[in-house]
Amino acid sequence: MTDAAPSAASRIAVVTGASSGIGAATARQLAQAGYRVVLTARRKDRIEALAEELTAAGHSVTAYPLDVTDRAAVDEFASAFRTIGVLVNNAGGALGADPVATGDPEQWRRMYETNVLGTLNVTQALLPALTASGDGTVVVVSSTAGHGTYEGGAGYVAAKHAEHVLAETLRLEIVGTPVRVIEIAPGMVRTEEFALTRFDGDAEKAAKVYEGVAEPLTADDVADTITWAVTRPSHVNIDLLVVRPRAQASNTKVARER
Repeated sequence: MTDAAPSAASRIAVVTGASSGIGAATARQLAQAGYRVVLTARRKDRIEALAEELTAAGHSVTAYPLDVTDRAAVDEFASAFRTIGVLVNNAGGALGADPVATGDPEQWRRMYETNVLGTLNVTQALLPALTASGDGTVVVVSSTAGHGTYEGGAGYVAAKHAEHVLAETLRLEIVGTPVRVIEIAPGMVRTEEFALTRFDGDAEKAAKVYEGVAEPLTADDVADTITWAVTRPSHVNIDLLVVRPRAQASNTKVARER
C-alpha cells in the first residue's frame, strides 16, 4: 500500500474473493501483467499462501483479510489508500438450487449480501481512490445468471441481476470521470469450490453440473478475460463481456456428451 500515485507499471489492483477460483486466478494474472495486487478474502490462510507464492515469483502482493459484507471493515481497509488503479469485485457465490416455492430465505439473503451489498460496499469505499488515480477501473464479475433465468436458480439469478444493474447504473452515474466500469459475465466455469459450495459440500451433486460437458471454462479463462479488459487503453471501455464455453449456448442449453 502506498500514499503516492502509482505509475502505470506499478498500479495497485484490489481483488476481492481472492482466496480461490476466479479471484485467485485473476490475482495471478494481474500480478504477471505488472500490477501491485492486494488480495482480499475472509480466509486469511488462503490469501497469505497466495501472497507468498506470488511474492516468491517476484511480484508485489499484499494479503488483507476482509469480509466485504462488513461495511466498517471495508471502510477501514479503504482508508489505507489515496489512489488505486483497479478494483475487481469478484467476491460472491451461489447457495442452493431450490425452486421459488421452497427456496430458503436465509440463502437468498446471504447471496444478496455477498454478491450485491458486498460489491456496493467495496465500490463505494474505493471509488474516491479510483477517481483520484486519474485512470481507474471498476470490474464487476457477475454471471450469465444476471442476464437470463433458469429453474432452480432464482435466488442467485436475482442477486446477479441486481449486480448487473449496479454496474450498469454506476457507469451512467460516473460518466465523465476518469473511471471505467467493466462487467464480465461468465457462463459455466468449473472451479474447485463454486458448485460444491452451492450444494453444501455434496460432491456428487456438484459433479453433475459439469457431467458430460467436454470443456467448461476454467478460472484461468475468466481471469484472462478480466485481465484483457482491464489492460485495454484508458479510453476503451468493455461495458459488458459475456464469456461461455463453446458447449454452452445459454443458461439452459448445454451440449453434453453421453
